[in-house]
Amino acid sequence: MLRRTARLLLSIVMLMAAGLAGVVATAGSAQADDCYTWSRTLSQGASGADVTQLQIRIAGYPGAGGVLAIDGAYGPATTAAVKRFQSAYGLSADGVAGPATFSKIYALQDSDCTPVHFSYAELNDCNTTWSGGAVSAATAKSNALRTMWKLEALRHALGDQPVTVTSGFRSQACNSAVGGASNSRHLYGDAADLGAGPHSLCKLAQTARNHGFNGILGPGYPGHSDHTHVDHRSSRFWSASSCGI
Repeated sequence: MLRRTARLLLSIVMLMAAGLAGVVATAGSAQADDCYTWSRTLSQGASGADVTQLQIRIAGYPGAGGVLAIDGAYGPATTAAVKRFQSAYGLSADGVAGPATFSKIYALQDSDCTPVHFSYAELNDCNTTWSGGAVSAATAKSNALRTMWKLEALRHALGDQPVTVTSGFRSQACNSAVGGASNSRHLYGDAADLGAGPHSLCKLAQTARNHGFNGILGPGYPGHSDHTHVDHRSSRFWSASSCGI
């Protein structure tokens, strides 16, 4: 908690300093981070691994019904997602990922690259190895990271109140034990079941439509009266009839 607070305070100080100077700093002047540090300002037309890393963290801002491709190419969709991210956090929404944008991301993530309000353990109460699913352990864990960043965007949109994950990655054995579907997205590590808390299950399902989830299942869909399921399958399937979805 102290480390997160210190990181946030440093980010605020940096933004104030940049404003007083009246100049645009280079990306290299942004706060270094234990997880990943961007070394250049990114804008439309850029490509590379640093763009991919950015896309993972802003994938929860694709716009209503959209899904942002994680492809390492900074095109119009990425520009628009950056603008939404910037606007959500009170930054100048110019679609250019520079020091202010990176500093906000640094403040939002822990040293293992997960967003501050979610963790790998929270997305996997099946085992510690991420093995035994429908994909390799590395892929399952990578998928879970992408899910967490979308959940962080969902959480922020809901007023930064807690979002409770009740189920994430499952191995074949764990999936069978809970009676999961044989083709469950949980086997891929890209799904999360959300429980009711500060927000109703319907509110979670309805808001998730704006944060990059192709799969949304909730109240009204068989077996989902007690949770809302989100995932990033390859094509859209939304069904929560009790919520108007």
